[in-house]
This record gives sequence, C-alpha cells and structure tokens, in this order.
Amino acid sequence: MKILYTLLGLVIVTLQYQLWLGDDSVRALNLLQDELHIQRTANQELVQRNRLMQIEVVDLKNGLEAVEERARSELGMIGKGETFYLLID
Repeated sequence: MKILYTLLGLVIVTLQYQLWLGDDSVRALNLLQDELHIQRTANQELVQRNRLMQIEVVDLKNGLEAVEERARSELGMIGKGETFYLLID
C-alpha cells in the first residue's frame, strides 16, 4: 500500500510541476497573454497612424491647400504679395 501511495504522490507532483512550471504551463500562458496585449496595443496605434497617413495622402493628391500648408509650416515659404513677420518673445 505504501508503494501505491508513493506512486500516486509522485504522479500528482509531476502533474503539478507540468501545470505550473512546464513548457505549456499557466505561467507560459500568462506571459503569452501579456505579449499578445502589448502587440495588439502596438497594432492599434499603427492602424491609427496608417489611417492618418491615408487621409493625408488623399488630401495631398486632391488639393493644393495641403501642399501650400506643408510648404508654409515645414519649409517656411511665403506666397506672393505676403509680408513675413517674425515675432520674438
């Protein structure tokens, strides 16, 4: 009977080890779920960025106002008949 209890105890210990610390354990599942959450968040940010870029591309293709706005803000260009004022704090 002692051998049966010892064998049963060994089986239980082995199964518990595999459940909590093995390759396909609860701990590994939790780590994968954390990685999945981080990746989904990053993907959502990239989807939002892509939407904004698509809107900007369509705007640049269809209208000159966007091109003029970018030239003014990024390149510091001014149009004909305009006066440039530089305000210093």
